[in-house]
Amino acid sequence: MAVPKSRNTKSKRNNRRMHIYLENPPLTDCQTCGEKVRRHHMCKNCGHYKGKQVVDVMEELTEKEEKKKKEEMEKNRPDGPLNMENLSK
Repeated sequence: MAVPKSRNTKSKRNNRRMHIYLENPPLTDCQTCGEKVRRHHMCKNCGHYKGKQVVDVMEELTEKEEKKKKEEMEKNRPDGPLNMENLSK
């Protein structure tokens, strides 16, 4: 059975493990609200996936929370507030 000749130091061990780490997942902007979203995942802010409504996020909110959420989503839209010019794009 092989036996190590001498003990590895902490720096040698850590240098060997230097490339083993977690990376941040790639994020993209939501098409409807502009929030940062993981690729191929539904937006938790507005409930859209690939521009289509998948989950109604406003369903479980109170009226006050719903109004605040709508204002926030309008403000963060990537192409500005919703109007006829932006709809035609």
